Amino acid sequence: MSINFNIENFINDFSCSCSKVQVKNFSKSEVITTYIQKRNQFCILLEGHADLVRYDYNGNKTIIERFSKNDVFGEIFYTISTNNELFVESCENSKVLFFIYDDIKSKCKSSCKFHETLVSNLPEIILSKVIDLNTRIELLTKRSIRDKLLGYFEILSIRNFSKTITLSFSLTYLADYLSVDRSAMMREMKLLKDDGIIKKNGNKITLLYK
Repeated sequence: MSINFNIENFINDFSCSCSKVQVKNFSKSEVITTYIQKRNQFCILLEGHADLVRYDYNGNKTIIERFSKNDVFGEIFYTISTNNELFVESCENSKVLFFIYDDIKSKCKSSCKFHETLVSNLPEIILSKVIDLNTRIELLTKRSIRDKLLGYFEILSIRNFSKTITLSFSLTYLADYLSVDRSAMMREMKLLKDDGIIKKNGNKITLLYK
């Protein structure tokens, strides 16, 4: 969901003025943060891409969310238990702003604009986050692999105002994101193509039924 609050301008204008803000760089595959320590972190991805992932007891990976530039994430958006640790992993060289949510209540001595602007726009940021999470839940609650695939393709189609979409990640990632077996997903994509529902050319998918 797009929001009226321009996060990029906000970061450029105010982040350096706040003594409680930290900006860190991360390499590909490096863990940016975990959601188990209950630090109430509020994070903004300034550069790169990152995934929120969970590993089960067998080491199987589930991708909960993918974050792009200016996306917000952090422990404040999730209820965490000791058996439900989540990791944010960098997919490439990334830069992240860290801020402790509890610090919103206590302004800097300099009364920096970072706090004032963040607090006034926080409801819009959180609403955007809730809508994104609801979209994710809707995908995962679909019963079949076909429904999950078509649901995801439709979301991308609507966002891009086009019947043709480009997958910016691997099919292995897509299977992890949809929480399905990759081999079964590949079979279903072939059936969708054979049934004339989609056309696939490399990483480009065209919806033929719309």
